[in-house]
Amino acid sequence: MTETSAAAAERELAEPYLRQVLDTAGLAVEYVRAEANTLYVRDDDGTESPVVDFAGGYGSVLLGHHHPEITAYARELLAEHTPIHAQFSRHPYANRLAAELNRIIARELSDDEPYYAIFGNSGAESVEAAVKHAELDRGIRISELLGSVDAELAAARTAAANGSATVHGEAAARLGVALAADDNDAVRLLETAIRRRNDEVAATPPLFLALEGGFHGKLAGSVQLTHNEGYRLPFKSLGAQARFVPHDSPEDLNAVHARERRVLLGLSTHNGKITVTEHEFPVFCAFLVEPIQGEGGIRVLSREFALEIQEFCARIDCPVVDEIQSGMGRTGALLASSRIGLRGDYYTLAKTLGGGIAKASVMLVREKRYRRDFEIVHSSTFAKDSFSCHIALKVLELLERDGGAAYRQAEERGAALRAKLDSLRAEFPDVVAEVRGHGLMQGLEFRDQSEASSPELRQISQSGLFGYFLAGHLLRRHRVRTFPTASAVGTLRFEPSIYVTDAELDQLHSGLHDVCTLLRKQAGDELTAGH
Repeated sequence: MTETSAAAAERELAEPYLRQVLDTAGLAVEYVRAEANTLYVRDDDGTESPVVDFAGGYGSVLLGHHHPEITAYARELLAEHTPIHAQFSRHPYANRLAAELNRIIARELSDDEPYYAIFGNSGAESVEAAVKHAELDRGIRISELLGSVDAELAAARTAAANGSATVHGEAAARLGVALAADDNDAVRLLETAIRRRNDEVAATPPLFLALEGGFHGKLAGSVQLTHNEGYRLPFKSLGAQARFVPHDSPEDLNAVHARERRVLLGLSTHNGKITVTEHEFPVFCAFLVEPIQGEGGIRVLSREFALEIQEFCARIDCPVVDEIQSGMGRTGALLASSRIGLRGDYYTLAKTLGGGIAKASVMLVREKRYRRDFEIVHSSTFAKDSFSCHIALKVLELLERDGGAAYRQAEERGAALRAKLDSLRAEFPDVVAEVRGHGLMQGLEFRDQSEASSPELRQISQSGLFGYFLAGHLLRRHRVRTFPTASAVGTLRFEPSIYVTDAELDQLHSGLHDVCTLLRKQAGDELTAGH
């Protein structure tokens, strides 16, 4: 290798700025092996050192790294040369997967209305599929609505022509047109004004609703639905826009609806009188909701607000429940939303669906909503392949085995994790602001340090990297891996596997106790040492 090529080989070309940020926070380590709830780093002397993994692939490894049954099955599938690329053919394994998901969902919802499945490779892709399908559905409903208006206008013309109905002044006044003496002329004037207004309304771009703090991906469409302005605003011009509403605020939902509401106008010929009618126009394409916000700080949607959202969506249509991080058993059920009575017309699932090794996601659409043409206008090269579908089937088998023992284990281990975090909150109320979450999706929020007496703490807090520095300290000193939530960096997240042990929970508690002690002492120099 020449000197030039050697230098080039050492240069960081794979996301170099991110590598720099990781270096700054003390998180730029290379993991060389993974199993169960553990990742391994290689020390300077070449030996492997274990790191307890509480990041869990952002919720992707509920069943642990390289679950022995999953990896053995993967080897078997590859040894059998299972087809990865057999697009535009029958995929019976995908149908089995969809059927098994439906079976479990029907049990949790106590309703057997089926959901049709559209497969993808990532959570963001499944969100994109959901909003695309919702917009296709909205477009079809708008077309049907315009057809109904056309029928009303035609009926009014006929009624005026045969004298069975007459135009009265209030209709003309409402539309701002002069009332013609001849009913045929009057109807023509009304129709012209109605079509002009309706054309303007029909051209209204779709709006999405989402909760403040929500995260639904970073692709061109899904980033518009993500509340964090740092992710969203640079790409605002690329896609449909969202209206974000605060948690537990039904009055804000109603205010948004009142502000954005649009109607199409038509004509009625009831009781011999031609009057103006209103038809609710579907301005809102979808309302995206996470039962537990992951990147937003592990914020749990309350049962009361879930009910408000459900009732609101009955009026404006189309709830999309994002279960990408909270679903697949992490909270003790396949769907975290089923625990709080929230039902979606759409569900998105990913992460643990792939068993920690396959890149798999699915978007599920309720039968009453489904538009079959979507299967033609949407596709994904690597989706619905034999390998990922079979792995997902194995995941569901493991979750459902022994009467759902894995769900119960997620609940039990989650309660044990929560007890550790609650004890820290009780001991350090001046440092820990709140503990939030459910099951194996927990968050620990630290109090703001932007006005700390320690200059080091003030600096890292004001830099926006506070949580990453805490995570770096936990990794270096305590061999514990976790991260802050991306849109609430003062909150550390904990999403281990169901196999997390008491000893590993003790190790986490010890590391967090050290962090809390240093924050209480305002020992910013110790917390940042080695960065």
